[in-house]
Amino acid sequence: MNRQTSVFSPGFSAVALILVVVAALPLLVDSDYFLSYTINVLQYGALATAWAMFSGPTRYISLATTAFFGIGAYTVAVLSESLPWAGVLLVAMVVGIVLALIVGLSTLRLSGVHFVIFTFGLAELVRQLVTWYEVNITKSIGRYIFLDITQEQIYWQLLALLSLALLFGWLIRRSRLGLALRVIGEDELVARHLGVNTTRAKVLLFVISATFMTLVGAVMSPRWTYIDPAIVFNPIVSFQVLIMSLLGGAGHLLGPLAGVIPLTALFEVLSANFPNHFALLLGVTFLVIVYFVPNGVLELVRGWLRASKNKGQGGHHESS
Repeated sequence: MNRQTSVFSPGFSAVALILVVVAALPLLVDSDYFLSYTINVLQYGALATAWAMFSGPTRYISLATTAFFGIGAYTVAVLSESLPWAGVLLVAMVVGIVLALIVGLSTLRLSGVHFVIFTFGLAELVRQLVTWYEVNITKSIGRYIFLDITQEQIYWQLLALLSLALLFGWLIRRSRLGLALRVIGEDELVARHLGVNTTRAKVLLFVISATFMTLVGAVMSPRWTYIDPAIVFNPIVSFQVLIMSLLGGAGHLLGPLAGVIPLTALFEVLSANFPNHFALLLGVTFLVIVYFVPNGVLELVRGWLRASKNKGQGGHHESS
């Protein structure tokens, strides 16, 4: 078997070992703050990895993350007292798939700024529809969630979702679908001329990505106890996921995580100390990242290493 594609390659084994260590952290560190912070890291890690799974190769910038995240959370709020936890997650997954299919089939013929605007509008539309339903049908604006699920269980479930997202991303990159999506990202017209069914490829990966986002919202919902549309359909979540993915490098499998880890800490500090200016500071952070590291930190590091290697080889040739 080709060493690069084997699941027993050193790189894959190292990632698996790290995930095992991370899974043991709640048992090793007895700190509520540490647990809360790492849950945030895992939440955004899973969301950003799922986002980059679609947007990385296709270069379609989606701002619909919060729409699927919120749908997952509200599905739990509605069904948590009617079904067992596994059944609730299954229903949430199906709802996310159906919504992603509808959105994908109706919008993925768009591209560029039109797609960005539509996905942002979609998230706002879903929030307004849920708000209208709550106010006019249920006569309330929010819902309570009473589930016997501990913070440690939320942690491990998020870690499982992140692990699955990384595995799916790894497999897709080595598949014909991954190759087709990279061609679409370079030039969609060329991809069509090469016989790639661009609509089917984009919709399939958009659905996979959205399914992970929906499940993250479902897993996170018991953490709040009480939710309303403003909490789970917060558009800032979409922008944070975008910024984190771009900082690390959406074109790399581990790129989103490289952005999530430092920016989660930064956003914690900013939201705690500058709550009234958080949106402004988020925008400034986005502009700085786009200007200074447009291709992500991992691509920047790769460029430095390549330049250093070439310089070293040049020096070796000169001395010889």
